[in-house]
Amino acid sequence: MTRAADLAHLRPGPGPRGHRRLLAGPPALGLDAHQRAHGTLPYQNGAGAFIGAVEASGLTGRGGAGFPTWRKLAAVHKGRKPVVIANGAESEPASRKDRTLLAEAPHLVLDGLQLAAEAVGAKQAYLYARAESTLATALDERRAAAWDRVPVTMLIAPDDFVAGEESAVIAAVEGRPALPRDKPELVVANGVHGYATLVQNVETLAHLALIARHGPRWFREQGTEEDTGTFLATVSGCVVTPGVYEFPYGVPLGATLHAAGGPTDVVQAVLVGGFHGAWVPPDGDLPVTRRTLRPFGAAPGAGLIIALPDHACGLASSSAVADYLAGQSAGQCGPCRLGLPHIAELLRRLAMGERSSGLAAEIDRVAASVTGRGACHHPDGTTRFVRSALRAFAHEVALHLNGGCRARGAR
Repeated sequence: MTRAADLAHLRPGPGPRGHRRLLAGPPALGLDAHQRAHGTLPYQNGAGAFIGAVEASGLTGRGGAGFPTWRKLAAVHKGRKPVVIANGAESEPASRKDRTLLAEAPHLVLDGLQLAAEAVGAKQAYLYARAESTLATALDERRAAAWDRVPVTMLIAPDDFVAGEESAVIAAVEGRPALPRDKPELVVANGVHGYATLVQNVETLAHLALIARHGPRWFREQGTEEDTGTFLATVSGCVVTPGVYEFPYGVPLGATLHAAGGPTDVVQAVLVGGFHGAWVPPDGDLPVTRRTLRPFGAAPGAGLIIALPDHACGLASSSAVADYLAGQSAGQCGPCRLGLPHIAELLRRLAMGERSSGLAAEIDRVAASVTGRGACHHPDGTTRFVRSALRAFAHEVALHLNGGCRARGAR
């Protein structure tokens, strides 16, 4: 079974970071430095006006789903005893953007958490993230300075792929194992202990803090009409300086690789959106937006951009990811317990060179039977990735079925 450690070649290095908005300038770790850089926390004194400003900004969630942020705020505001949670679990092995943000600008995230709590009328807030000393220090500083109106409780997120899923986050807050569950109702109506709950990615919250300070028009200065603002991206794979960078939506795909020092090899494909994303062609002019990525089954997602070198076998790389994802399921439903391991095994056989002409069709058939039937979206994300691999590396499939392989030399 593939572990996260076995996927190191797909993970980012530390790399330099170029940021314009969220992480501009040196890290603002201390509360005093944060206040000098951004000013005091601009409480909005009323949910309606701020939710309206968020709607005008066009901000969407930066955790992967890309749902309009204002809609979640408005839904929770209408619910019973609202609760807000900052989700910084970032259990995607290829991502470092949330960790970077929490390490370098924790107060910007915590400001956004306070604004979200005020907007929905919450009396309790949670920070759900990996164990980081900077976060504990930041929370202590804010308590000492009486900076926050709503108390914040920090919870440590486990190192599991599904631990960042919305219902798994709620389970952790309730003191249960961080595993996804069936959701007969949306968590915005029935979340923590049955109360209306806002689970928001930490990058989204940081954008809220800046929108409150600078306004929706400022936020729209970058991005596109449909995908507004900027996003943090973890760029890795065959690039000179892997790391976390900030881009406006609509940035050409080639420009994201150039920001990371450029490719170290000819790029044969780019994985966009992470391990639940999809492979896209190495078209340097392809804009990174939901609309332009949709034909490939991809989306900007949580800002993952991984360049695959020309000498690598796309099937072998995809097989390693599929094997990892199959081992990271909660194991609570048939698609995860049976479907994903079966798909991973079939793809492994194809990648290893088994010359069975029906393998690719069987992978696609099993993937179709799994899609839409899981207790959470883990099976859907995994099958989306696997099916994109079959499309992107169709030539490699043909090579393997004829006893060849790009990595070993074509036949």
